[in-house]
Amino acid sequence: MRLMAFDYGTKRIGIAVTDPLQIIATALTTVHPDDIFKYLKEYLQQEQIETFVVGRPLQMDGTDSESAQHVVGFVRKLKKEFPAINVVEVDERFTSKMASSAIAQSGMKKNKKQNKGLVDTISATIILQTYMDTKGF
Repeated sequence: MRLMAFDYGTKRIGIAVTDPLQIIATALTTVHPDDIFKYLKEYLQQEQIETFVVGRPLQMDGTDSESAQHVVGFVRKLKKEFPAINVVEVDERFTSKMASSAIAQSGMKKNKKQNKGLVDTISATIILQTYMDTKGF
């Protein structure tokens, strides 16, 4: 079964998944928040997900950031819509900066660097990899 991670934003949600053996985290797509549950229901008809990993935006002192309230609502709805799937949250404080840095270092063309959706999917991949690293995958 796969793991799936989310970089939740009010404009886009970056999504990443593992392979079925949970070895490699890969960027999947971005979805508008209004469409996320429809997307997940369709995805889950094709693939099995063991755990949803959601990035939790925190301040430098470890308290919730302003955008954390949106994540709390998203997590609550994930648990309600998909009660059989475990939901965990991980600290996502530096994922967007790390994603932007990775894109810059990859040598992608300028317009690709400015693609916020790409940053979101790479951020989700970093969130997923962070979770996998802490669990010893």
